[in-house]
Amino acid sequence: MRTCTTNTSIQSALLKARQSRQTIAFVPTMGNLHDGHLDLVRKAHTLCDIVVVSIFVNPLQFGANEDLDTYPRTMAADKEKLFQEGVHFLYTPDVVEIYPEGLATQTQVQVPELSETLCGSNRPGHFNGVTTVVAKLFNIVRPDIAIFGEKDFQQLSIICKMVQDLCMPIKIVGAATARDEDGLAKSSRNSFLTPDQRHIAPIMHQTLMTCREAIACGFDNFLQLESHARMKLLQAGFEPDYFAIRDAQTLQSVTEETEEVAILAAARLGSTRLIDNVRLSLDPASDWGILAAR
Repeated sequence: MRTCTTNTSIQSALLKARQSRQTIAFVPTMGNLHDGHLDLVRKAHTLCDIVVVSIFVNPLQFGANEDLDTYPRTMAADKEKLFQEGVHFLYTPDVVEIYPEGLATQTQVQVPELSETLCGSNRPGHFNGVTTVVAKLFNIVRPDIAIFGEKDFQQLSIICKMVQDLCMPIKIVGAATARDEDGLAKSSRNSFLTPDQRHIAPIMHQTLMTCREAIACGFDNFLQLESHARMKLLQAGFEPDYFAIRDAQTLQSVTEETEEVAILAAARLGSTRLIDNVRLSLDPASDWGILAAR
């Protein structure tokens, strides 16, 4: 595995592969890698000849009171994991390399509507930071395929829309959420949970699943389901940001035209913010309101 720290070095390293018509898969990360990240790497190996991973904790997507300074950084352990997974190139730029003129004057990429709801409502500017850095990384690495986890479903949707709208010649692939045995979605921020909070955390996924099962059985009072789910999370000790049932394509309210439903939740448990989601596909053999679990 070759590690590159500058734009020029990663581009030069990939030039030979590109000239020999090898395909390139890219997995952007912020490090502190867990099995969820490694699942993305494994998927990348099945899709392309060359696998590139980046580790960059992006300051542009953190708000003033968020955990940029305390975000876990485990570069040595991350490198070992990626080496074991057979990654070909690791790109680890510093902030100056990505934002040479600073953050204040950086051109930003914005995806309207999709980035203004759900997490976008609670974290103003967050998704502008995400799309800006991902666009920069795409221009630096120039991959054929990029892989993102479905745990961050809104982020995945926004990146797909950005790539489509800006005519980027990149295929975006979503990978299923990696979970612990009790259902908790794997996340770098799980390390912040106390033992008691870690015991409570799977209730988020359980609540999502209960809601999905209710809809799949034909219960279509979504406002009531959302209210009941938020109350369940509150009673368990969470501070919910949102619990929402949305059209999976638009992230807007479900209509009779909806083909797939996404149920999404974000909540704080102590100081740790957790997100998760599950989805439902419409059963084409059924009437509106009867959904098949996916």
